[in-house]
Amino acid sequence: MKHLTVATLATLGLVLAPSLSAAQSVNVTRSILPTLPYTVIFPDIMVASGGGADPLTINHPAAPLQCDLTVVPVENTGWTAEAALGALDDAEVAASWSEIMPGFALGNKGTTPYQDATALIYDGSSPESSMGMPLTVVHTETVSNGRGYVLDCLYATAEAEQARPIVDFIIANFATRSDAECCIGAEVAPVEETAPAQ
Repeated sequence: MKHLTVATLATLGLVLAPSLSAAQSVNVTRSILPTLPYTVIFPDIMVASGGGADPLTINHPAAPLQCDLTVVPVENTGWTAEAALGALDDAEVAASWSEIMPGFALGNKGTTPYQDATALIYDGSSPESSMGMPLTVVHTETVSNGRGYVLDCLYATAEAEQARPIVDFIIANFATRSDAECCIGAEVAPVEETAPAQ
């Protein structure tokens, strides 16, 4: 699955548009399957594909920024993000990404809130990739109601200043239920009142 993600990213442009980090509208994608609930909220310039029983992919049509959501059944209903963080094996994480991101180095790790759950989070970068450019990944995962949710976002490391705030927005607004509302970390522009014509 990671291999397909990078292949898709390779077809995209190399520079994020300045307006990408200041998107004013969002799309909300909700699962219609009661057995696979989720809500994903993302800037409206990005495009969603897949979903349902398949992974959901959202990507920017002209920049190297893509997030993939996978939902799988899990048996460990006692899983917690804190315990997963304590058990995280840095070498195992690096090895899991090294096929598509040679030289992968783990960066920050910790826990982070989704709208309705706490997730394990880590990021990491590679000086090279199958795209021929340095890549950064932000990985989050949680378990809710017997389902495991994995949300991975990849972007060109050189575009981190613009891409990472978007990734952080997507993560903060993700929910493991289908009825979550928008939006955490977004400011609504005030509506300008016009004076009545005289």
